Amino acid sequence: MKRDLLTLRDLSPEEILYLVSRARELKAALAQGVLAPTCEGKILGLIFVKPSTRTRVSFETAMYRLGGRCLFMTAQDTQISRQEPAADTARVLSRYLDGMVVRNFAQEELENLAKFSTIPVINGLTDLFHPCQILSDLVTIQERRGSLEGLRVAWIGDGNNVAHSWINAAALLGFTLFLACPPGYAPDPAVLEWARAQNRGEIHRLEDPKEAVKSADVLYTDVWASMGREEEAAVRREAFRPYQINEELLGAAPSHAMVLHCLPAHRGEEITDAVMEGPQSVVFDQAENRLHLQMALLEWLLNQVR
Repeated sequence: MKRDLLTLRDLSPEEILYLVSRARELKAALAQGVLAPTCEGKILGLIFVKPSTRTRVSFETAMYRLGGRCLFMTAQDTQISRQEPAADTARVLSRYLDGMVVRNFAQEELENLAKFSTIPVINGLTDLFHPCQILSDLVTIQERRGSLEGLRVAWIGDGNNVAHSWINAAALLGFTLFLACPPGYAPDPAVLEWARAQNRGEIHRLEDPKEAVKSADVLYTDVWASMGREEEAAVRREAFRPYQINEELLGAAPSHAMVLHCLPAHRGEEITDAVMEGPQSVVFDQAENRLHLQMALLEWLLNQVR
């Protein structure tokens, strides 16, 4: 039976931990030159409405590393740009491909593709969720910290799609998440409501970033104006200025705290050069682990279809 990854809610806690562990195994196998071609003969379609660097390259490279092939398409390369129904696109591509990664704006459009698809559909980012990012972040945190038990994450900035996926992760794995967002930029209430209904972990809404980081193992931020919100950049810059991860804010966190950013970064806005290039930053290890997590995910999903 086919499985999709549209949000982290599509996974059980045990499956999340399996993927994190398997990503680390595949990373080691790649480093040792003994990576098995577990997706040999498989073809992955990448349908990207939104531009990408890390998501596209990590998925393409992951597929090639595992012995498979990729087809990359923008919306303009398909009849999606001419309003072909998602149901028709999904059913046709299901007869050509073994899986799809879709990166677009609306979560609803992604869910429609998955509904009519007979092959796995993976969320490569929507305006609502970014599950693959958080799965790979968990790989980085486990590598550095040794365990995800008792984890305390401080999200600093916009209550956006990455924040939503962190909320899902906290609810599923039962760790503590502090969300420090400016007034008016909190996460979607429905996402928070679902998470709190799981009765696992602790999710705290704060406005003071120093309060959020004071016991955190991880400080995490993202750009202040996500794709599609560029026209709000000037207004957001003023609202978010107190939420910059800089030396002062990092100094309010425990000395062992690590700094993550999903990239691309606007240096001097949500994060300073000194922090991003400093000893507590694991931003580029984090980016590398996108590749290893995508390998684990593709191996797992594409080989479940019989």
